[in-house]
Amino acid sequence: MRLALALAATCLAGAALSQDNIAADNARAAADRLAEAAIQLDEAQGARDRVKALSETVHAFESGLEAMRDGLRQAAIREEVLSRELAAREDEIAQLLGVLQSMNSAPSPVLLLHPSGPVGTARSGMILAEVTPALNARANEIRSKLQEVSVLRALQQSAANKLQDGLNGVQEARIALSQAISDRTDLPQRFTEDPVKTALLIASTETLEGFASGLSQIATNETPANLPDIIDRKGALSLPVNGRILRRANEADAAGIARPGIVMATRPRALVSTPAAATLRYSGPLLDYGNVIILEPQSGILMVFAGLDVVYGRTGQVLSAGSPLGLMGGADPDPGALLPRDGQETTTSQTETLYIEVRKDNIPVDPAQWFKTDEG
Repeated sequence: MRLALALAATCLAGAALSQDNIAADNARAAADRLAEAAIQLDEAQGARDRVKALSETVHAFESGLEAMRDGLRQAAIREEVLSRELAAREDEIAQLLGVLQSMNSAPSPVLLLHPSGPVGTARSGMILAEVTPALNARANEIRSKLQEVSVLRALQQSAANKLQDGLNGVQEARIALSQAISDRTDLPQRFTEDPVKTALLIASTETLEGFASGLSQIATNETPANLPDIIDRKGALSLPVNGRILRRANEADAAGIARPGIVMATRPRALVSTPAAATLRYSGPLLDYGNVIILEPQSGILMVFAGLDVVYGRTGQVLSAGSPLGLMGGADPDPGALLPRDGQETTTSQTETLYIEVRKDNIPVDPAQWFKTDEG
C-alpha cells in the first residue's frame, strides 16, 4: 500500500509541470503590432515619400493581422487541449478536491490517530507527509490550467475589437495609398504608351507569349533603361505578395491545365509590390488572366503578375523595388469570420490567387529560379 501511494505521489509530482502561456503572449504581441501599424499610418500621412510610407503601413497591417490570426489559432488550440484534458480528468479532480477538503476540515488530532495504535499512526504520518506535497502540486497544476483557460477565453472574446481596429486601419491605409499614387508625379517615364496600338495588340493576341512579343510595338519615344542588373539577385527576390504557393510551375490544376508559372494563394485585398526596380511594360486586363501587370527589370526579362483586382501605375513608368502594383480582389471578412473555431486554421481564407510568370527572351522559365518561394 505504501509503495503504491509513493508511486502515485511520484506520478502526480511529475505531472505538475508548468507551461508558459506562449499562445496568449503571441496574441498580445500581435495586438501590439497592430497598434504600431496604426501609429505608422498617422506618421505616413505627413511623410515626404507618402507612397513608400503607406505601402510599408499596409504591409505592417497585413503582418499584424496575420500574426493576430496565428496567435488566436494557437490560443484556440491551447484552450481546446486544456479543456479536453480537464474534462477527461473530472473524476480525478473531484477525488482530489475531496481528499484536500477532508484534510482541511478534519481536526489535526484526528488526522494523527490510527486504529492500530502509535506505530500505525507513525506510518500513516510518514505516508501523508510523502503524499501531501504531491497532492498540493497537483491542485496547483489544475488551478493553473483553469486560470489559463480563463485567460485564453477572455483573450479570444476581446480579439474581435482588435481585429476590427486592424481591418479599419488597413482599409484606411489602402485608400490613402491609392490617393497618393494618383497624386504622384515624380516617377521617371521611360516611354509613352500608344493606346491605339495597345488595343490592336490585345485584340489580335491569343496567348501571353504573343502579347509579350509585341510589347515593344506599343511604346513611343522610348529611352534606354538605366536599371541595376538583377542577375546576381537571382533566387533571392522577394515574392510580390504575402501568401503561400498553391501550384508550382507546370503543375496541373484541377482541370488538368498546366502553366509555366506559379500560383500563389493570398488573402483578399492583399497588396502586390514590385520585387525589384523595373519598367512597367503593361498594366490592365488581358485575355482570361484578369488584370495583368508586366514588369521589365532588365532587357530580355519580363515578370508577369496576373489576377489582380486593382492595378496601380502607368505603362512606361520606372518603379523602384517595393513599389505598390495593385490589390488582390475579394473583400475583407468581418472580425468574427477571422476568429478561428476550435483551433482550426482557415486556409480557405486565402481565397485569391495571383499567377506569376517569368520570361527570359520571351521563353518562360521557372519562377522558383528567381524568387524565394519558401516565403509563402
